[in-house]
Amino acid sequence: MRTLKLALCMITFATSISAAALAQDKAESATPVVVTEVKRSSFADEVEALGTLKANESVDLASSVTELVTKISFEDNQTVKQGDILLEMDAAEELAELEEQKSFLNEAERQVNRLSPLVSKGAASASVLDESKRVAAGAKARVDATQARINQRIIKAPYDGVLGLRNISVGALAQPGSMITTIDDVTVMKLDFSVPEVFLSTLKPGVIIEATTQAYPEDVFKGEIANVDSRIDPVTRSIEARAIIDNADGKLKPGLLMHVVLQKNPRKALIIPEETLTANGADNYVLVVTTTDGKTSAERRKVELGARQFGSVEILSGLEEGEKIVTHGTMRVRPGAPLKITAVQKDNEPLKELLEQNNSDQKKAAQ
Repeated sequence: MRTLKLALCMITFATSISAAALAQDKAESATPVVVTEVKRSSFADEVEALGTLKANESVDLASSVTELVTKISFEDNQTVKQGDILLEMDAAEELAELEEQKSFLNEAERQVNRLSPLVSKGAASASVLDESKRVAAGAKARVDATQARINQRIIKAPYDGVLGLRNISVGALAQPGSMITTIDDVTVMKLDFSVPEVFLSTLKPGVIIEATTQAYPEDVFKGEIANVDSRIDPVTRSIEARAIIDNADGKLKPGLLMHVVLQKNPRKALIIPEETLTANGADNYVLVVTTTDGKTSAERRKVELGARQFGSVEILSGLEEGEKIVTHGTMRVRPGAPLKITAVQKDNEPLKELLEQNNSDQKKAAQ
């Protein structure tokens, strides 16, 4: 019986020793983490707004006379050059009148040419020559007026641009104001947007903006502010600005709603990923990687935050450029406990990509 009790005691003691050793090994095992280096990079406060695109030039082409449409020389969405003839209306009566007026003008000019040498020789009165010149001038004015009426019956492109949809047909009786089509110069676009008056100092010509639209969710369109309105709206307390965006590829259309991001107070700042932060009340902390006597561990350090952007935050104090902080594994890390750096995050790479790269590097090292 005594021997059995002694055996049981020895088993219990051995079990305790094994448990203590296991606990010690677990305590001293390094926690795997992913870290990143604190860097100083370009940063700016963002002012967001909504704006509407306008063509650089935009005109509704319409008739100014009542006349029958005889010819249409364009198609929907056609690109045209300045001066291209788009539509012609019946001008037979005006053309006949033009020929008549030109004959009167020719006769009046011949009369002036006959009288001029006679007056210089004293064979004709100067008043007769003056009357002939007056008649010739009147005939010239009537020719110009008739030509102007003919021109009203020919619709031309006022500038290089893209036409809209055709709204009239051959044989239709055009009325003053009848819509024919639209023409837009879309090589560059005007983006008008409003921002609160508190950002007035930011709105200066040349300031860069970035704009996005749900029509092209993957694209970011860059432009710059060209002009700022001269007045602040007293009701909304906002001011309107106009930015110019290049549209050489023709993707953007007038009337498109755009989300505008304006860069305010550009500067160089310490930027860290937002996921590295842990909060305790109103205070924010990060885990800073330290190495002492060859042992890598983490130090919990309080930081002061500045402005935030999507996925990143500005650090005003508490960190130095070049320090390394924990980005993944923060919930398992205890300050002072050993760490194992499995990967270094450089450009916000996904965790899966970092781990795959680390495994690949380990395989290459093993070979």
